[in-house]
Amino acid sequence: MAGEDLVELKFRLFDGSDIGPNKYNPTTTTVGSLKEVIVSQWPQDKANGPKTINDVKLINAGRILENNRSLAESRVPVGEFPGGVITMHVVVQPPLSDKNNEKLLANSPKNRCTCSIM
Repeated sequence: MAGEDLVELKFRLFDGSDIGPNKYNPTTTTVGSLKEVIVSQWPQDKANGPKTINDVKLINAGRILENNRSLAESRVPVGEFPGGVITMHVVVQPPLSDKNNEKLLANSPKNRCTCSIM
């Protein structure tokens, strides 16, 4: 496999630090496998780290990427930046499956604060 076939990615965390960069094959690497890398390489000194891949959302070019798609299927700009590193943003959001959280969401007011910036 030639080096041109690989895409170099780094993952930007909420505090501006990064995981990576590392090289991946865009046709065989799935978003789910990237999330596994993020969970396994999450810095131990950071609070609120993800426990599973379902706690992680990967964002590239303003789109949330789906776990079962490859990088090529997700339309990651492969080969558009020769020698460049593509930065994906990582959002950690644990799923809301707790009964107390469901009650809080059900009892919360439907109309929340609406603001207009002029």
